[in-house]
Amino acid sequence: MNSQTPLFGKTLAELQVLTAGYGLPQFTAKQIADWLYHKEISSIDEMTNLSKKARELLNEHHLFGLAEPREVKVSADGTKKYLFPTEHDQFVETAMIPFKDRKTVCVSSQVGCKMGCLFCMTGMQGFQGQLTAGEIINQIRSISEWREITNVVYMGMGEPFDNLDEVLKSIEILTSDWGYAMSPRRITVSSIGMVPSLVRFLNECEAHLAISLHTPFPEERQQLMPVQITYPVAEVIEKIRHWDFGGQRRISFEYIVFGGLNDTPRHVKELVHLLAGIKCRINLIRFHPIPGSALQATDEVTLQAFKDQLNQQGILTTIRASRGLDIYAACGLLSTQELASRA
Repeated sequence: MNSQTPLFGKTLAELQVLTAGYGLPQFTAKQIADWLYHKEISSIDEMTNLSKKARELLNEHHLFGLAEPREVKVSADGTKKYLFPTEHDQFVETAMIPFKDRKTVCVSSQVGCKMGCLFCMTGMQGFQGQLTAGEIINQIRSISEWREITNVVYMGMGEPFDNLDEVLKSIEILTSDWGYAMSPRRITVSSIGMVPSLVRFLNECEAHLAISLHTPFPEERQQLMPVQITYPVAEVIEKIRHWDFGGQRRISFEYIVFGGLNDTPRHVKELVHLLAGIKCRINLIRFHPIPGSALQATDEVTLQAFKDQLNQQGILTTIRASRGLDIYAACGLLSTQELASRA
């Protein structure tokens, strides 16, 4: 087993600890960060302003840490799906979604997922491991469009709040001047609502928040999302209701619309009641059936009427465009296919 650890994915503070331990000058950490996150290099030997001693020490104990995608699929609508290898020969998926003048990357935060949501192919894989901050950022740095990326969403495989330390480190790298200097207003983290991590995220990070809601009724949500037992949606909403989002920080709710399950006027009424007093947006998402699930998509007429009713009640509601359907762009489909082919 290779005992060398990756440099890519370390924060400036971690690099400062590392270089101090090697007896290197204090400024070396900033130089390494500059090479890692500002330059087009892929090896320690290319860090030419470091001393020979520093490069030798780094090569002895570390890898640079980038990994190329194993596979790339391109949709007719321009969406790309990248399949990245991880440690222990598993896979995670990354989607690049172009729209007008934006290019959004949807990154994964875990290999598989523990949460077991009925509508999610990733959950059917079970939990296989956490991604490091480096493996998360690598999904941005190692795609061909990385210099053109305008937005990042943590909506890929896994539950970001179940890997919060590494997610926060990755956001620090994305937003710091010594990193990629991206505005936190260009980043959205989506979660099912693990309350302790939710509170910590709101305190420690300025990125936007999206909560997977899918129904306002606790008993229905428990059937769809077992996390409802541990973190009831009412508790999640109350934490958000009493938080001062201020400025440009945005809160949104993700709502997959299932035919005959959560698309009725009764659901509109309860959503209005549940979200009263919260300045937010609801993103309606078409459900595309997955293997092993009995859930069905709602029809377009019902979907449009549901959106209109919510807007009429004062909740800004949009329908998210379905992208990349011809390349298994929904989370978990491509990696599950790859794993099955290797079985």
